[in-house]
Amino acid sequence: MSQFYSKNGAYKRWCRNRGGAAVVELAIVLPVFVVILLGTIETCRMIFLQQSLEIAAYEALRVAIVPETDFADIEAAANALLTARRVNGAVISITPLDFQKASYGSFLRVNVSAPCNSNASAPLSFYGSKTLTGTVEMMKEF
Repeated sequence: MSQFYSKNGAYKRWCRNRGGAAVVELAIVLPVFVVILLGTIETCRMIFLQQSLEIAAYEALRVAIVPETDFADIEAAANALLTARRVNGAVISITPLDFQKASYGSFLRVNVSAPCNSNASAPLSFYGSKTLTGTVEMMKEF
C-alpha cells in the first residue's frame, strides 16, 4: 500500500495509465450492451404485438356471434383495434367460413396474424420472417 503513496509519484503514474483501459473496456462492453438493449425492446414489442392480435381476434369474434353480421363487420372490428395499436399487415380469418349459417351452440374461431418483420421497432429484426397469430374461439349463442 505504501508503494502507491510513495514520494516519487508512483500512485500518480498508475492512475494516469488506467485511462486507456477504460476506453478498451467501453469498446468491448458497449456493443454487447446495445444488442441486449435492442433485443429487450424488440421482445417487448413482439409481446405487445401478440397481445394486440389476441384482443383484435376477441373483438372480431364478439361481432361474429351476433346474428346478421357479415365478414366486413368482423374485419372492421379487428382493424379498428389493430389501427389504434399500429399493427401492420394483419390478416383476419374466421372458421367456419359460413359462420352466419352455423348452428347455435357451435364454435366459431377467429385468427388474426401479422408478420414480425413489418411490425419491428428496430431495423435489426431479431424475429426475422416469423408470423404471430392471435386465436380466439367462442360458442355461437344466438
